[in-house]
Amino acid sequence: MNKPDPIPARLAALKTATTPELKAHWRDLFDSEPPPFNRRYLESRLAYRIQELAYGGLKPETIRRLERLGEELDGGDKKKRGTRLDRDRPITGTRLLREWQGVEYIVTVTADGFEWQGRPYQSLSAIARAITGTRWNGWVFFGLKNRRGRT
Repeated sequence: MNKPDPIPARLAALKTATTPELKAHWRDLFDSEPPPFNRRYLESRLAYRIQELAYGGLKPETIRRLERLGEELDGGDKKKRGTRLDRDRPITGTRLLREWQGVEYIVTVTADGFEWQGRPYQSLSAIARAITGTRWNGWVFFGLKNRRGRT
């Protein structure tokens, strides 16, 4: 008789875990401190990591394909990968999620800035200020950098 797969139950348990529990899982699975991102991000990355450890990661041919695509984007210049001007900026179309005082806010990265509630913004800081009513570093508010300025 086959034993039932425990992975689906572990994934389902993430939904009911407290944030401190999710952070403890992160430390166990990644052997590092959890990033300052919102709960949904932690859940999705933990779910991926649980499955990766149980079933294996990307196939070698998939990794090679991704590397080839990266080379097409930067012309094979590995220096260019690390010195891109917008290196830390999320790619166009990325959705940033942030929970603030029990309300979830979603910002979309556009080609020339950001969009929130159907309105264009030049900076994440302007959106963070509109949400909170106080001055914030937008990159920190949305969890893209920690308070020490590291990504």
